[in-house]
Amino acid sequence: MISDPDKSKKLSKNESIKEESDYLRGTILDSLADSSSGSISANDAQLTKFHGTYLQDNRDKRLALLKEKKEKAFSFMIRVRVPGGVCTPKQWLGIDQLCDKFGDQSLKLTTRQAFQLYGVVKKNLRQTMKEINDTLLDTLAACGDVNRNVMSPSNPFESELHGEALAVAQKIHDHLTPQTSAYAEIWLDGEKTKVIGEETVEPIYGKTYLPRKFKIAVALPPRNDVDVFSNCLGYVGIAENGKIVGYNVLVGGGLGMTHGKITTFPRVADVIGFCTPEQAVQVAEEVVKIQRDFGDRSDRRHARLKYTIEDRGVEWFIDELNQRLGWELQPARDFEFESTTDRYGWNQDADGSWTYGLFFESGRLRDRTKQAIRDIASTISCEFRLTANQNLVIARIPETDKVRVNEILSINQVTLPEKLSGLRLNSIACTALPTCGLALAESERYLPHLIDELDEIIEELGLSKESIAIRSTGCPNGCGRPYLGEIGLVGKAPGKYNLYLGAGLDGTRLNKLYKSAITHDEIVAELRPVLKSFSEVRNKGEHFGDFCIRQGYVKATGQGADFHE
Repeated sequence: MISDPDKSKKLSKNESIKEESDYLRGTILDSLADSSSGSISANDAQLTKFHGTYLQDNRDKRLALLKEKKEKAFSFMIRVRVPGGVCTPKQWLGIDQLCDKFGDQSLKLTTRQAFQLYGVVKKNLRQTMKEINDTLLDTLAACGDVNRNVMSPSNPFESELHGEALAVAQKIHDHLTPQTSAYAEIWLDGEKTKVIGEETVEPIYGKTYLPRKFKIAVALPPRNDVDVFSNCLGYVGIAENGKIVGYNVLVGGGLGMTHGKITTFPRVADVIGFCTPEQAVQVAEEVVKIQRDFGDRSDRRHARLKYTIEDRGVEWFIDELNQRLGWELQPARDFEFESTTDRYGWNQDADGSWTYGLFFESGRLRDRTKQAIRDIASTISCEFRLTANQNLVIARIPETDKVRVNEILSINQVTLPEKLSGLRLNSIACTALPTCGLALAESERYLPHLIDELDEIIEELGLSKESIAIRSTGCPNGCGRPYLGEIGLVGKAPGKYNLYLGAGLDGTRLNKLYKSAITHDEIVAELRPVLKSFSEVRNKGEHFGDFCIRQGYVKATGQGADFHE
C-alpha cells in the first residue's frame, strides 16, 4: 500500500503552468489584447479553463482554411455554472440573449446542469463573460482542475426535500469555489488583490489546485437523475418523516478513459459511510484535500480521485478521511434507486404548484424551441431547473398558467415528450464534432439519426414506451456518461464506435464492451436481435440492461480495472 505521493515522478506540464500562473492569471490579459490572432497562447488556453472557457476551432472548416493558408476558425465555448441546476427566468433570458448577441445563436444544456455558449470570438470574450456575471451567474471553476458545478435533483418527488438537497449543494459549491481574485481582475475589471500567502489566496486548493477536475452531486432516492455514482464525491439523501436526516457519502466515481490504455477505466463510486447535513461541507473539503495531496500530478490520464482510491484502497481512504475529519463517518444507511430518468410532462409537486418536464435532443436549443422557453421566461411566474440528462424542468408554475404554457409550446411547435419514444427520452449525446478537439467521431450530430432508425425497430417490437438509456460520446472521455448507458456508444474513429451494453437503469452498474469499432449499419444490425429478444423473453418489469446481463450478451462489470476484463 502506498503511504506517500511519489515525489520522484516528473510532474505534468500543467503543474508548472499552474505553479507559475500567479493564481490563474498567467498572461491571459496579454493574450486577449493580441489582435493578430483569434487564438491565445497554449499556456493561457489551459488557464482560461479555470475561468470557465475553452479555446476551440471549427474542425469542419480546418481543411479549407489550411488550403487558403489561413488561421483556424478559432472561437471560445463558455460554460456557465448553475449550482443545482436552478436558475430564474431573468437569468435564463440573460444567457439566452448572450447566445444571440455574441454566440452562434444556440444554447446547450449540459450533463452537469450548466449552460454552454458556443462561437464566441476572442474580441467579444471579455464582454460576454462580464454580461454573464451581470445575470448573477458566473463561469469561475466551470472547468479546470477544481471542483466543478455541484449537481442536485431536478425532478423531486417532494419539493421540501429538493430544497434541502439544493441548499447542501449550494453550500458545497460556495465553499469549494476558488478564492483567487484573478477572475474579477481579468473579466470584471477588478483590482488585483495583494497576495500574502498561499493559505490566504487558496486555503483549500493551494497554488497548484487539484491534479485534475473534481465532480460532486447530491441525489435523492428513488430517482438517481444526477448519476451520483459517476462523481468523485456523491451524497445520497436519506429521508425520515419528510426531512433529510443525513447523507450517505460516495467516493471514487468517474467515467473517462483512453482507448488502448488499460490503466484508465470508468469506475462507479464506493459508498463509504453516512454524515449529517451539518457535516456535509466539512466532508467535501477534506475529500478534496486528500485528492489535492495524494492525487497523481505526473500523469493527467491517471489523475482523478477514482485512481487514487483504486491504487491505495477504499479502506486507506476511509482511514485518511476520518483522521482529517477528527470524527468517523457513521455506517451507511439503506437506500435504493429506481432509475436515472427525468420526469416529463405535467407533474404536481407537494406544494401544489406544477412542473413541466421538457426533452431537448442532446440538450441543444435553437430557433423556435429557444423562442418557446424565452416566451415562457418572459410571461410566466416560474423557476427553471436544468437536468443532468440535458433537459429542462419548468417548475413552480401556478395552476392558472398551465394553459398558457401549453399554448406557448404549441405555437412554437415544440415536440412534446409524450410524442417521443422511451429510447429517445433517455438519450444523451456529447457535443463532439465540429468543436471538440478530442472527438474521434460524431455524437450530437449522429445519435438522433441512429435513434430514428432504432425507433422504427422498437415500434415494430412494441417497445416504444420502454425506458432504455442510450448514450453517445465522440471519444472515450465519458462526457455523456456512455459507460452508464444500457446502450453506450463511444467514438473510436470517424464513423466507427465501440458498442457497450448492460448498464443498470438505476445508474449503479457500468456496461460492458459488446462490439468494437463498428459502423452505423453494424450497430443497427447488432442491436436489432438483442431488442427483439428483449421484447420476447424478458421478465416482467425487467430493464434492458439487466436483461442483457441475464441473457449473457455481456457479463456484469466489475469495479475499476476489471472493466477491461
